[in-house]
Amino acid sequence: MREGDRMIFRFDDIELDTDRYELRCGGVVRPVEPQVFALLELLVANPDRLITKDELNERIWNGRVVSEAVVNSRIRSARQAIGDDGKAQRRIRTVHRRGFRFLGTPAVEHPNVVQAVVCDPAEAPHPRASTAAPPTESGGPPSIAVLPFQWLSGDGVRATLADAVAHELIVELSRLHWLIVIARGSSFQFRDPGVDLTAVGERLGARYLLTGTVAVDGKRSAVTVELVRAADQHLLWADRFEGPVEDLLGLRSTMARDIVSTIDYRIPVAEATRAVTVPTESLDAWAAYHRGLWHMYRFSAHDNTQAQQLFERAVAVDPHFARAHAALSFTHFQNAFVGYRKDTAAERRLARQFAEKGLALDPLDPFSNLCMGRADWLDGDMERAFPWYDRCIELNPNYALAHYNRALADVIARSGEQCDAGVDKAMSLSPIDPLRYAHLATRGFACLVQGDYAAACDWAERGARAPNAHVHIFVIAALVNELAGNHSAAEVWATEVRKRMSTYRQDLFFKAFPFRDTGTRDTICRALDRLGI
Repeated sequence: MREGDRMIFRFDDIELDTDRYELRCGGVVRPVEPQVFALLELLVANPDRLITKDELNERIWNGRVVSEAVVNSRIRSARQAIGDDGKAQRRIRTVHRRGFRFLGTPAVEHPNVVQAVVCDPAEAPHPRASTAAPPTESGGPPSIAVLPFQWLSGDGVRATLADAVAHELIVELSRLHWLIVIARGSSFQFRDPGVDLTAVGERLGARYLLTGTVAVDGKRSAVTVELVRAADQHLLWADRFEGPVEDLLGLRSTMARDIVSTIDYRIPVAEATRAVTVPTESLDAWAAYHRGLWHMYRFSAHDNTQAQQLFERAVAVDPHFARAHAALSFTHFQNAFVGYRKDTAAERRLARQFAEKGLALDPLDPFSNLCMGRADWLDGDMERAFPWYDRCIELNPNYALAHYNRALADVIARSGEQCDAGVDKAMSLSPIDPLRYAHLATRGFACLVQGDYAAACDWAERGARAPNAHVHIFVIAALVNELAGNHSAAEVWATEVRKRMSTYRQDLFFKAFPFRDTGTRDTICRALDRLGI
């Protein structure tokens, strides 16, 4: 099949329209996830040819190796979309341990053949400026392509450093399990500095593009990066990194870490903003998931309920969507942790149930592993939570949420020696994180257990003043001020606690923070008693 042609494949009462990106059954459009559509297109365009799992990884997941569960989920959805199933296998046949084959030869129609463009990216011409309207953004998980960085200095000997920087970013971005990253072999075909980014996004199937420059001036080097939404070339974020020339290789890895951490926040925000414009009943699984994240991180009972409903829609549309199950676990964790629901035992069970489901669907997803650790946390078993947080960090060393959770667990279960380093890591990885209030309050907790009440007040009050802080954060601010002898300030924060949750009691605090050290626990109890909490 040649890219650029509109092709319609027909079999039974099914039509697969590659230009309109539609699957029609009896003339009626049947919504399918983008990856499912791409999978059907690959199979139908190659009738009776075995499509190996390696080829699926390369063509559908852009070179990323995904789990058997993910592949089987997409195959199952593809079969359902065309009225097939795993038992009958009338159209999509499983070849055990090898791959899949489409049975039969569909009719093919070319309604409006245009000038052909070679499908192989290695032979593709560079797109130039285009006056065509930006394409309509499709649903499904977000995707990004890192284009070759431009070398702006005259020294051609070191020009390969520009490619090295871009390649490092591809490697690091691939650790973000929720993001599809276009392979270097495809994205590095677009080296022209005047390339039309919308056209590149269309060719590569990338919703976002990362571009940049590398320059050397005397003894200094500078790298600039820009994150762009391909459909309308809207600039979402830009930054500049500078350092000594001799340290450019070291800067490369440090910079990659910072850029990936920023993208781990910026793209979900952009996806949530995009999803807001879509009616709820029309949301696909990924749009519902990202809109749910926006509500989830607002940390209120109302928003948590909204998030839960959106995640439930996501798993209804795609029951094999691991991250949506993990997100449901996160909402039930919040219900139990902050006390949004009275039946905390039921919320703890649901938090574990959905975490286990997400993990079963995708064992390599850091978010699902994190939620397993949080389920153990809710059950008061902090020691069992540590291996889950460590696993998250192994899977993605730049996962700020895992570094923060491990730091807080260290304070509660041990003595907090590693807390400062963990929180500092989380804040450096995600300086504008929606959980920043928790990062600051955790530093306050670490100072509390070490007996430095003055420093604890500073950190805890900064956390309480940060956006989205929930009731536990105000309790911590009241607690440390009481311990420091700042009784008037402690009463101000205690009043805020009563205003936000008049039924707040110590048992909710210790269920959320099950301190093991009896001395620390007794100290906290006496201070809360004096505050009337």
